[in-house]
Amino acid sequence: MGKTKKIKVTLVKSLNGRLEKQIATAHSLGLKRIGQFSEQPDNDQTRGKIRKIGFLIKVEQM
Repeated sequence: MGKTKKIKVTLVKSLNGRLEKQIATAHSLGLKRIGQFSEQPDNDQTRGKIRKIGFLIKVEQM
């Protein structure tokens, strides 16, 4: 079995004053506070979420 690729996503800007959809997208990635990070699988669903809130987060390949 192959090893799945992972992406490290870090919240770098506040969610205060953002649209509800943007906040919900950040929460679906496991991000609630500035500086918090999560490891997500590198797939189309995750990439779509990253595109929606790319200005709020920092993304790193693992």
